[in-house]
Amino acid sequence: MNPHGTTSAVVLGGGIAGLFATRVLADRYDTVTLVDRDHLTGPNLLRRGLPQGHHLHGLLSRGQQITEEHFPGITDQMVADGAAVGDASNDVRWILNAKRLVQTDSGLVCLTASRPFFESHIRDRVLALPNVVLSEQTDISRLEVSDDGKHVRGLWVFPEGEHETLLPADLVVDASGRGSRAPVWLEDLGYERVPEEKHKIGMGYATRYYKIPDEAFEGDISVNTVASVDVPRGCICQKIDGGRAIVTAYGILGDHPPTDPEGYLDFIKSLAAPDIYHILQKAEPLNDPVAYKFPTNLRRHYELMSDFPSGFLVIGDAVASFNPSYAQGMTVAALDSIVLRKHVADGGPVDPLAYFKDLAEDAIDGCWDMAVSSDLAFPGVEGERTPEITETHEFISKTQEAASRDADVSRAFQRVIGLADHYTVLHEPHLETKILGV
Repeated sequence: MNPHGTTSAVVLGGGIAGLFATRVLADRYDTVTLVDRDHLTGPNLLRRGLPQGHHLHGLLSRGQQITEEHFPGITDQMVADGAAVGDASNDVRWILNAKRLVQTDSGLVCLTASRPFFESHIRDRVLALPNVVLSEQTDISRLEVSDDGKHVRGLWVFPEGEHETLLPADLVVDASGRGSRAPVWLEDLGYERVPEEKHKIGMGYATRYYKIPDEAFEGDISVNTVASVDVPRGCICQKIDGGRAIVTAYGILGDHPPTDPEGYLDFIKSLAAPDIYHILQKAEPLNDPVAYKFPTNLRRHYELMSDFPSGFLVIGDAVASFNPSYAQGMTVAALDSIVLRKHVADGGPVDPLAYFKDLAEDAIDGCWDMAVSSDLAFPGVEGERTPEITETHEFISKTQEAASRDADVSRAFQRVIGLADHYTVLHEPHLETKILGV
Protein backbone atom coordinates (compact mmCIF):
# COMPACT_ATOMS: atom_id res chain seq x y z
CA MET A 1 0.00 0.00 0.00
CA ASN A 2 1.36 3.39 -0.86
CA PRO A 3 1.85 6.15 1.73
CA HIS A 4 -1.46 7.79 0.89
CA GLY A 5 -3.41 4.67 1.87
CA THR A 6 -4.72 3.91 -1.60
CA THR A 7 -4.29 0.55 -3.29
CA SER A 8 -3.31 -0.31 -6.83
CA ALA A 9 -3.03 -3.34 -9.08
CA VAL A 10 -1.48 -3.91 -12.50
CA VAL A 11 -2.62 -6.51 -15.04
CA LEU A 12 -0.28 -7.63 -17.82
CA GLY A 13 -2.14 -8.48 -21.00
CA GLY A 14 -5.37 -7.08 -22.41
CA GLY A 15 -6.84 -10.35 -23.72
CA ILE A 16 -9.84 -12.13 -22.26
CA ALA A 17 -8.02 -13.36 -19.13
CA GLY A 18 -6.59 -9.90 -18.48
CA LEU A 19 -9.96 -8.25 -18.95
CA PHE A 20 -11.69 -10.62 -16.54
CA ALA A 21 -8.88 -10.14 -14.02
CA THR A 22 -9.14 -6.35 -14.33
CA ARG A 23 -12.90 -6.51 -13.79
CA VAL A 24 -12.46 -8.49 -10.57
CA LEU A 25 -9.62 -6.35 -9.23
CA ALA A 26 -11.54 -3.14 -9.91
CA ASP A 27 -13.90 -4.11 -7.08
CA ARG A 28 -11.06 -4.29 -4.55
CA TYR A 29 -8.35 -1.82 -5.62
CA ASP A 30 -8.54 1.94 -5.93
CA THR A 31 -6.73 1.86 -9.28
CA VAL A 32 -6.17 -0.98 -11.75
CA THR A 33 -3.81 -0.41 -14.68
CA LEU A 34 -4.21 -2.70 -17.69
CA VAL A 35 -0.98 -2.96 -19.71
CA ASP A 36 -0.67 -4.34 -23.24
CA ARG A 37 1.79 -4.07 -26.12
CA ASP A 38 -0.97 -3.73 -28.70
CA HIS A 39 -3.09 -0.78 -29.73
CA LEU A 40 -6.19 -2.34 -28.17
CA THR A 41 -8.57 0.47 -29.01
CA GLY A 42 -7.41 0.87 -32.61
CA PRO A 43 -9.45 0.08 -35.73
CA ASN A 44 -7.62 -3.21 -36.45
CA LEU A 45 -9.36 -5.65 -34.12
CA LEU A 46 -7.12 -8.51 -35.29
CA ARG A 47 -4.27 -7.32 -33.11
CA ARG A 48 -0.75 -8.73 -33.40
CA GLY A 49 -0.74 -10.10 -29.85
CA LEU A 50 -3.59 -12.44 -30.75
CA PRO A 51 -2.42 -14.32 -33.85
CA GLN A 52 -5.20 -16.86 -33.40
CA GLY A 53 -7.81 -14.11 -33.22
CA HIS A 54 -8.82 -14.70 -36.84
CA HIS A 55 -10.03 -18.19 -35.95
CA LEU A 56 -13.14 -19.52 -34.26
CA HIS A 57 -13.41 -19.06 -30.49
CA GLY A 58 -16.18 -20.57 -28.43
CA LEU A 59 -17.56 -19.13 -25.22
CA LEU A 60 -18.94 -22.20 -23.47
CA SER A 61 -22.13 -21.92 -21.47
CA ARG A 62 -20.39 -21.58 -18.12
CA GLY A 63 -18.22 -18.85 -19.61
CA GLN A 64 -21.31 -17.00 -20.79
CA GLN A 65 -22.80 -17.22 -17.31
CA ILE A 66 -19.68 -15.77 -15.67
CA THR A 67 -19.38 -13.05 -18.31
CA GLU A 68 -22.97 -12.02 -17.63
CA GLU A 69 -22.27 -12.05 -13.88
CA HIS A 70 -19.30 -9.74 -14.32
CA PHE A 71 -21.08 -7.49 -16.84
CA PRO A 72 -24.87 -7.59 -16.38
CA GLY A 73 -26.73 -7.14 -19.64
CA ILE A 74 -23.74 -7.84 -21.88
CA THR A 75 -25.38 -10.89 -23.47
CA ASP A 76 -28.33 -8.84 -24.70
CA GLN A 77 -25.94 -6.11 -25.82
CA MET A 78 -23.88 -8.52 -27.90
CA VAL A 79 -26.99 -10.04 -29.45
CA ALA A 80 -28.25 -6.57 -30.33
CA ASP A 81 -24.88 -5.89 -31.98
CA GLY A 82 -25.02 -9.00 -34.13
CA ALA A 83 -23.96 -12.07 -32.14
CA ALA A 84 -26.03 -15.22 -32.70
CA VAL A 85 -27.77 -16.76 -29.71
CA GLY A 86 -29.65 -19.96 -29.02
CA ASP A 87 -29.92 -22.95 -26.73
CA ALA A 88 -26.58 -24.74 -26.31
CA SER A 89 -28.14 -28.08 -27.26
CA ASN A 90 -31.35 -27.41 -29.12
CA ASP A 91 -29.79 -24.90 -31.53
CA VAL A 92 -26.35 -26.50 -31.92
CA ARG A 93 -25.88 -29.54 -34.14
CA TRP A 94 -23.27 -31.85 -32.64
CA ILE A 95 -22.00 -34.74 -34.77
CA LEU A 96 -19.79 -37.24 -32.98
CA ASN A 97 -18.58 -40.51 -34.49
CA ALA A 98 -20.70 -39.66 -37.56
CA LYS A 99 -23.87 -39.61 -35.42
CA ARG A 100 -25.95 -36.56 -34.65
CA LEU A 101 -26.70 -35.97 -30.98
CA VAL A 102 -30.31 -35.49 -29.99
CA GLN A 103 -31.09 -31.78 -29.94
CA THR A 104 -33.11 -30.83 -26.89
CA ASP A 105 -33.53 -27.87 -24.55
CA SER A 106 -30.55 -27.64 -22.20
CA GLY A 107 -31.44 -24.44 -20.38
CA LEU A 108 -28.06 -23.02 -21.36
CA VAL A 109 -27.28 -20.02 -23.53
CA CYS A 110 -25.02 -20.45 -26.55
CA LEU A 111 -23.59 -17.15 -27.79
CA THR A 112 -21.58 -17.21 -31.01
CA ALA A 113 -19.40 -14.40 -32.37
CA SER A 114 -15.86 -13.70 -33.53
CA ARG A 115 -13.04 -13.40 -31.00
CA PRO A 116 -12.50 -9.68 -31.72
CA PHE A 117 -16.23 -9.11 -31.18
CA PHE A 118 -16.21 -10.85 -27.79
CA GLU A 119 -13.04 -9.09 -26.74
CA SER A 120 -14.09 -5.59 -27.80
CA HIS A 121 -17.43 -5.82 -26.00
CA ILE A 122 -15.86 -7.05 -22.78
CA ARG A 123 -13.05 -4.48 -23.07
CA ASP A 124 -15.52 -1.63 -23.52
CA ARG A 125 -17.26 -2.61 -20.29
CA VAL A 126 -13.95 -2.91 -18.43
CA LEU A 127 -12.63 0.44 -19.63
CA ALA A 128 -15.89 2.08 -18.60
CA LEU A 129 -15.03 1.34 -14.96
CA PRO A 130 -13.92 4.63 -13.38
CA ASN A 131 -10.86 3.21 -11.60
CA VAL A 132 -9.40 1.32 -14.60
CA VAL A 133 -6.52 2.87 -16.52
CA LEU A 134 -5.39 1.53 -19.90
CA SER A 135 -1.72 1.64 -20.83
CA GLU A 136 -1.68 0.36 -24.40
CA GLN A 137 1.25 0.17 -26.81
CA THR A 138 3.38 -0.39 -23.72
CA ASP A 139 6.17 -2.95 -23.55
CA ILE A 140 6.68 -4.89 -20.33
CA SER A 141 10.24 -4.67 -18.99
CA ARG A 142 10.63 -6.31 -15.57
CA LEU A 143 9.18 -6.71 -12.13
CA GLU A 144 10.01 -4.33 -9.29
CA VAL A 145 10.83 -6.43 -6.22
CA SER A 146 11.94 -5.94 -2.64
CA ASP A 147 15.63 -6.27 -1.82
CA ASP A 148 15.19 -9.84 -0.67
CA GLY A 149 13.20 -10.80 -3.79
CA LYS A 150 10.25 -11.97 -1.69
CA HIS A 151 7.77 -9.24 -2.57
CA VAL A 152 6.73 -7.79 -5.93
CA ARG A 153 6.20 -4.05 -5.64
CA GLY A 154 5.23 -3.14 -9.18
CA LEU A 155 6.22 -3.31 -12.81
CA TRP A 156 8.68 -1.49 -15.05
CA VAL A 157 7.30 -0.69 -18.51
CA PHE A 158 8.20 1.16 -21.69
CA PRO A 159 5.21 3.23 -22.84
CA GLU A 160 5.48 4.04 -26.54
CA GLY A 161 7.99 6.81 -27.12
CA GLU A 162 8.86 7.13 -23.43
CA HIS A 163 11.61 6.03 -21.08
CA GLU A 164 11.33 3.03 -18.75
CA THR A 165 8.67 3.84 -16.16
CA LEU A 166 7.74 2.24 -12.85
CA LEU A 167 4.13 1.34 -12.14
CA PRO A 168 4.00 0.77 -8.36
CA ALA A 169 1.44 -1.86 -7.36
CA ASP A 170 0.22 -3.84 -4.39
CA LEU A 171 -0.55 -6.69 -6.79
CA VAL A 172 0.70 -7.59 -10.28
CA VAL A 173 -1.29 -10.17 -12.24
CA ASP A 174 0.33 -11.75 -15.30
CA ALA A 175 -2.29 -12.48 -17.96
CA SER A 176 0.17 -12.20 -20.84
CA GLY A 177 -0.66 -15.59 -22.34
CA ARG A 178 1.26 -18.69 -23.29
CA GLY A 179 4.43 -16.67 -23.90
CA SER A 180 4.47 -15.35 -20.33
CA ARG A 181 7.90 -14.43 -18.98
CA ALA A 182 6.90 -15.22 -15.40
CA PRO A 183 8.93 -18.48 -15.28
CA VAL A 184 12.09 -16.60 -16.34
CA TRP A 185 11.45 -13.74 -13.92
CA LEU A 186 11.02 -16.19 -11.05
CA GLU A 187 14.22 -18.07 -11.85
CA ASP A 188 16.11 -14.78 -12.11
CA LEU A 189 14.89 -14.00 -8.59
CA GLY A 190 16.25 -17.31 -7.32
CA TYR A 191 13.03 -19.31 -7.23
CA GLU A 192 12.80 -22.92 -8.43
CA ARG A 193 11.90 -23.66 -12.03
CA VAL A 194 8.13 -23.82 -12.55
CA PRO A 195 7.19 -27.48 -13.24
CA GLU A 196 5.79 -27.76 -16.76
CA GLU A 197 3.66 -30.43 -18.39
CA LYS A 198 3.44 -30.73 -22.17
CA HIS A 199 1.52 -33.02 -24.50
CA LYS A 200 2.30 -32.92 -28.19
CA ILE A 201 -0.84 -32.99 -30.33
CA GLY A 202 0.41 -31.45 -33.58
CA MET A 203 -2.86 -29.63 -34.20
CA GLY A 204 -3.36 -27.35 -37.16
CA TYR A 205 -6.46 -25.54 -38.31
CA ALA A 206 -7.59 -23.24 -41.06
CA THR A 207 -10.40 -20.72 -41.03
CA ARG A 208 -12.49 -19.12 -43.73
CA TYR A 209 -15.35 -16.62 -43.51
CA TYR A 210 -18.53 -16.94 -45.56
CA LYS A 211 -21.89 -15.44 -46.28
CA ILE A 212 -24.34 -18.28 -45.72
CA PRO A 213 -28.13 -18.01 -46.09
CA ASP A 214 -30.02 -18.74 -42.89
CA GLU A 215 -31.96 -21.61 -44.41
CA ALA A 216 -28.73 -23.54 -45.00
CA PHE A 217 -28.31 -23.89 -41.22
CA GLU A 218 -31.79 -25.44 -40.91
CA GLY A 219 -32.53 -23.48 -37.73
CA ASP A 220 -29.18 -24.10 -36.03
CA ILE A 221 -26.60 -21.47 -35.12
CA SER A 222 -23.63 -23.84 -35.16
CA VAL A 223 -22.78 -27.18 -36.75
CA ASN A 224 -19.94 -29.06 -35.05
CA THR A 225 -18.49 -32.17 -36.68
CA VAL A 226 -16.04 -33.47 -34.09
CA ALA A 227 -12.81 -35.33 -34.90
CA SER A 228 -12.83 -38.98 -33.85
CA VAL A 229 -10.46 -41.92 -33.80
CA ASP A 230 -11.89 -43.20 -37.08
CA VAL A 231 -11.74 -39.78 -38.78
CA PRO A 232 -9.29 -37.53 -36.87
CA ARG A 233 -10.50 -34.42 -38.66
CA GLY A 234 -13.14 -31.98 -37.52
CA CYS A 235 -14.82 -28.71 -38.42
CA ILE A 236 -17.13 -26.10 -36.93
CA CYS A 237 -19.43 -23.90 -39.01
CA GLN A 238 -21.00 -21.14 -36.97
CA LYS A 239 -23.07 -18.01 -37.35
CA ILE A 240 -21.27 -14.94 -36.00
CA ASP A 241 -21.48 -11.16 -35.95
CA GLY A 242 -21.60 -9.05 -39.07
CA GLY A 243 -24.07 -11.37 -40.79
CA ARG A 244 -21.19 -13.76 -41.43
CA ALA A 245 -20.39 -17.39 -40.76
CA ILE A 246 -17.00 -18.68 -39.65
CA VAL A 247 -15.72 -22.11 -40.65
CA THR A 248 -12.72 -23.58 -38.86
CA ALA A 249 -11.47 -27.00 -39.99
CA TYR A 250 -8.83 -28.82 -37.98
CA GLY A 251 -6.72 -31.96 -37.79
CA ILE A 252 -4.15 -33.38 -35.40
CA LEU A 253 -0.72 -35.00 -35.64
CA GLY A 254 0.22 -33.05 -38.74
CA ASP A 255 -2.94 -33.81 -40.72
CA HIS A 256 -3.82 -30.18 -41.28
CA PRO A 257 -6.35 -28.61 -43.65
CA PRO A 258 -4.84 -26.98 -46.75
CA THR A 259 -5.19 -23.24 -47.29
CA ASP A 260 -5.93 -23.34 -51.01
CA PRO A 261 -9.72 -23.04 -51.48
CA GLU A 262 -10.13 -26.32 -53.37
CA GLY A 263 -8.01 -28.33 -50.94
CA TYR A 264 -9.79 -26.72 -47.99
CA LEU A 265 -13.18 -27.76 -49.31
CA ASP A 266 -11.93 -31.27 -50.08
CA PHE A 267 -10.70 -31.58 -46.49
CA ILE A 268 -14.18 -30.66 -45.21
CA LYS A 269 -15.75 -33.10 -47.66
CA SER A 270 -13.65 -35.88 -46.09
CA LEU A 271 -15.19 -35.44 -42.62
CA ALA A 272 -17.22 -38.19 -40.99
CA ALA A 273 -20.47 -36.38 -41.84
CA PRO A 274 -21.38 -34.27 -44.90
CA ASP A 275 -23.39 -31.57 -43.11
CA ILE A 276 -20.89 -28.71 -43.29
CA TYR A 277 -19.81 -29.56 -46.83
CA HIS A 278 -23.45 -29.38 -47.94
CA ILE A 279 -23.90 -26.02 -46.18
CA LEU A 280 -20.88 -24.62 -48.00
CA GLN A 281 -22.40 -25.48 -51.36
CA LYS A 282 -24.78 -22.58 -50.70
CA ALA A 283 -22.12 -20.25 -49.28
CA GLU A 284 -20.21 -17.27 -50.64
CA PRO A 285 -16.56 -17.15 -49.47
CA LEU A 286 -15.41 -13.82 -48.08
CA ASN A 287 -11.68 -14.59 -47.95
CA ASP A 288 -9.13 -17.34 -48.50
CA PRO A 289 -8.46 -19.87 -45.73
CA VAL A 290 -5.94 -18.80 -43.09
CA ALA A 291 -3.89 -21.36 -41.12
CA TYR A 292 -2.72 -21.59 -37.52
CA LYS A 293 -0.77 -24.30 -35.68
CA PHE A 294 -1.00 -25.41 -32.07
CA PRO A 295 1.74 -27.97 -31.41
CA THR A 296 1.37 -28.82 -27.72
CA ASN A 297 -0.84 -28.56 -24.68
CA LEU A 298 1.10 -26.65 -22.01
CA ARG A 299 0.53 -26.38 -18.28
CA ARG A 300 2.68 -24.60 -15.74
CA HIS A 301 2.14 -26.14 -12.31
CA TYR A 302 2.60 -23.12 -10.09
CA GLU A 303 0.61 -24.93 -7.40
CA LEU A 304 3.52 -27.37 -7.01
CA MET A 305 6.08 -24.68 -6.17
CA SER A 306 7.38 -24.53 -2.60
CA ASP A 307 7.84 -20.77 -2.55
CA PHE A 308 6.52 -17.79 -4.50
CA PRO A 309 6.84 -14.01 -4.11
CA SER A 310 3.93 -12.10 -2.63
CA GLY A 311 2.23 -9.44 -4.70
CA PHE A 312 2.40 -11.47 -7.91
CA LEU A 313 -0.08 -13.90 -9.52
CA VAL A 314 -0.45 -15.59 -12.91
CA ILE A 315 -3.72 -16.34 -14.72
CA GLY A 316 -5.21 -17.63 -17.98
CA ASP A 317 -3.13 -19.14 -20.78
CA ALA A 318 -0.01 -18.07 -18.90
CA VAL A 319 -0.84 -20.97 -16.56
CA ALA A 320 -2.48 -23.49 -18.90
CA SER A 321 -3.35 -23.62 -22.59
CA PHE A 322 -4.73 -26.70 -24.24
CA ASN A 323 -6.29 -28.14 -27.38
CA PRO A 324 -8.32 -25.26 -28.87
CA SER A 325 -10.76 -27.62 -30.59
CA TYR A 326 -12.49 -28.06 -27.23
CA ALA A 327 -13.12 -24.29 -27.05
CA GLN A 328 -12.35 -24.13 -23.32
CA GLY A 329 -9.85 -21.25 -23.31
CA MET A 330 -12.11 -18.23 -22.77
CA THR A 331 -14.28 -20.13 -20.31
CA VAL A 332 -11.28 -21.29 -18.26
CA ALA A 333 -10.16 -17.64 -18.15
CA ALA A 334 -13.60 -16.80 -16.75
CA LEU A 335 -13.32 -19.59 -14.17
CA ASP A 336 -9.86 -18.31 -13.23
CA SER A 337 -11.36 -14.89 -12.53
CA ILE A 338 -13.78 -16.40 -10.01
CA VAL A 339 -10.82 -17.87 -8.12
CA LEU A 340 -9.02 -14.53 -8.26
CA ARG A 341 -12.12 -12.77 -6.93
CA LYS A 342 -12.22 -15.13 -3.96
CA HIS A 343 -8.59 -14.44 -3.06
CA VAL A 344 -8.78 -10.65 -3.21
CA ALA A 345 -12.19 -10.45 -1.54
CA ASP A 346 -10.98 -9.43 1.92
CA GLY A 347 -8.76 -6.65 0.58
CA GLY A 348 -5.64 -7.96 2.32
CA PRO A 349 -2.45 -9.50 0.91
CA VAL A 350 -3.05 -12.54 -1.31
CA ASP A 351 -1.34 -15.83 -0.43
CA PRO A 352 -0.02 -16.83 -3.88
CA LEU A 353 0.42 -20.55 -3.17
CA ALA A 354 -3.13 -20.80 -1.77
CA TYR A 355 -4.36 -18.98 -4.87
CA PHE A 356 -2.54 -21.35 -7.24
CA LYS A 357 -3.85 -24.37 -5.33
CA ASP A 358 -7.44 -23.17 -5.73
CA LEU A 359 -6.81 -22.18 -9.34
CA ALA A 360 -5.72 -25.74 -10.10
CA GLU A 361 -8.55 -27.42 -8.23
CA ASP A 362 -11.44 -25.09 -9.07
CA ALA A 363 -10.63 -23.90 -12.60
CA ILE A 364 -7.97 -25.92 -14.39
CA ASP A 365 -7.76 -29.56 -13.29
CA GLY A 366 -11.13 -30.69 -14.64
CA CYS A 367 -10.72 -28.99 -18.02
CA TRP A 368 -7.10 -30.07 -18.37
CA ASP A 369 -7.93 -33.69 -17.54
CA MET A 370 -10.86 -33.63 -19.95
CA ALA A 371 -8.75 -32.23 -22.78
CA VAL A 372 -5.70 -34.45 -22.25
CA SER A 373 -7.83 -37.57 -21.82
CA SER A 374 -9.73 -36.77 -25.02
CA ASP A 375 -6.46 -36.24 -26.90
CA LEU A 376 -5.17 -39.61 -25.70
CA ALA A 377 -8.11 -41.30 -27.42
CA PHE A 378 -6.14 -40.76 -30.64
CA PRO A 379 -3.53 -43.55 -30.91
CA GLY A 380 -0.79 -41.32 -32.30
CA VAL A 381 -0.84 -38.87 -29.40
CA GLU A 382 2.00 -39.53 -26.97
CA GLY A 383 1.15 -40.10 -23.32
CA GLU A 384 0.37 -42.72 -20.72
CA ARG A 385 -2.98 -44.40 -21.09
CA THR A 386 -3.67 -45.51 -17.57
CA PRO A 387 -6.48 -47.98 -16.78
CA GLU A 388 -8.50 -45.02 -15.52
CA ILE A 389 -8.10 -43.15 -18.81
CA THR A 390 -8.97 -46.25 -20.83
CA GLU A 391 -12.06 -46.73 -18.69
CA THR A 392 -12.99 -43.06 -19.21
CA HIS A 393 -12.62 -43.46 -22.99
CA GLU A 394 -14.97 -46.43 -22.95
CA PHE A 395 -17.55 -44.62 -20.83
CA ILE A 396 -17.46 -41.45 -22.94
CA SER A 397 -17.83 -43.51 -26.12
CA LYS A 398 -20.95 -45.14 -24.66
CA THR A 399 -22.20 -41.75 -23.48
CA GLN A 400 -21.86 -40.27 -26.96
CA GLU A 401 -23.65 -43.25 -28.46
CA ALA A 402 -26.49 -42.93 -25.96
CA ALA A 403 -26.66 -39.16 -26.57
CA SER A 404 -27.36 -39.82 -30.24
CA ARG A 405 -30.63 -41.57 -29.33
CA ASP A 406 -31.69 -40.31 -25.88
CA ALA A 407 -32.58 -36.69 -25.08
CA ASP A 408 -31.83 -36.95 -21.35
CA VAL A 409 -28.31 -38.26 -21.95
CA SER A 410 -27.71 -35.70 -24.70
CA ARG A 411 -28.81 -32.84 -22.46
CA ALA A 412 -26.63 -34.01 -19.58
CA PHE A 413 -23.60 -34.63 -21.80
CA GLN A 414 -23.85 -31.23 -23.44
CA ARG A 415 -24.17 -29.49 -20.07
CA VAL A 416 -20.95 -31.24 -19.05
CA ILE A 417 -18.99 -30.23 -22.15
CA GLY A 418 -20.34 -26.69 -21.68
CA LEU A 419 -18.73 -26.81 -18.19
CA ALA A 420 -22.08 -25.96 -16.61
CA ASP A 421 -22.25 -29.31 -14.75
CA HIS A 422 -19.58 -31.58 -13.31
CA TYR A 423 -18.94 -34.80 -15.27
CA THR A 424 -20.10 -36.88 -12.28
CA VAL A 425 -23.73 -36.11 -13.23
CA LEU A 426 -23.32 -38.66 -16.02
CA HIS A 427 -22.96 -41.34 -13.35
CA GLU A 428 -26.30 -40.56 -11.75
CA PRO A 429 -28.28 -43.83 -11.76
CA HIS A 430 -31.02 -42.80 -14.19
CA LEU A 431 -28.43 -41.63 -16.73
CA GLU A 432 -25.84 -44.35 -16.19
CA THR A 433 -28.51 -46.98 -16.80
CA LYS A 434 -29.25 -45.44 -20.20
CA ILE A 435 -25.59 -45.00 -21.03
CA LEU A 436 -24.49 -48.51 -20.12
CA GLY A 437 -27.66 -50.15 -21.37
CA VAL A 438 -28.30 -52.01 -18.13
